[in-house]
Amino acid sequence: MHFYRMSCFCLLLLCAGPALAAEGLRIGLTPTFLGERPALLADWRAYLENRLGRPVAFILKDSHEETMELLRQQQIQAAWLCDCPRITMNREFNLLATPLFHGRPYYRAYLVVPQADQVTHRLLDLKDKVFAYGDPTSNAGHMNPRYELWKFGVDPDHFFRRTFLTHTHGNAIEAVAAGVADATSVNSYVWETLDQQPALTGRTRIAARSVEYGFPPFVTTHTMAPGDFRALQRALLTMAEDARGRVVLKKMNLDGFALPQPELYQPVREIVRYMDNR
Repeated sequence: MHFYRMSCFCLLLLCAGPALAAEGLRIGLTPTFLGERPALLADWRAYLENRLGRPVAFILKDSHEETMELLRQQQIQAAWLCDCPRITMNREFNLLATPLFHGRPYYRAYLVVPQADQVTHRLLDLKDKVFAYGDPTSNAGHMNPRYELWKFGVDPDHFFRRTFLTHTHGNAIEAVAAGVADATSVNSYVWETLDQQPALTGRTRIAARSVEYGFPPFVTTHTMAPGDFRALQRALLTMAEDARGRVVLKKMNLDGFALPQPELYQPVREIVRYMDNR
């Protein structure tokens, strides 16, 4: 199974270049979003550099936790992270912008099974099966399926025959496609973006869809200069109004960016509160 690490290293070399200069803007990413598309990230970097008038570097790490630590250490100024409350409610970070997927700032958790499995239609059908979780901080990849099982009165730690972490949605989908796992739960944006070239997703099937959740946001450090914050936010919010920006957005399978709305992330906060109180 392919696990992104070599592509992460190559992407860091590709995207860093002169943008590692002190005056450059460093943006953290994880393989969850666009991690295997260095050409696209190079286009996005060039677009942002043109709009901001300064170098930009995308710094890729293997997990949200590692990227958050870079933010705390102020080694990066901004990041695209998941929607868990540790990020959306963290007093260390400022919400910058929310991507628009299908024109709206939402995604769903998709329960994904092998294409040959035509009998699974919900989590409860997976008793004693092998389940692949994504990043442990991810709602779609970890918290949501566990929460759904708890709601049915089922302990997720004793429901599956075996579970394992893949750390990214792409890896989780690949685990199902390869027959290493019987099912996984992933962000609908990732599955649908991969489905544009369905060599991987074509071997899987969406068995169930969750309710909508607020799309994973861009955040910045509190120490980011106000002028830099406004400039980056404006560059993202106006991408859909710019011909070159629309080309990049189409490759990203996004429709644009919107001002962040903290209330979008309330459902995930309620999931975490429910699970913490068990």
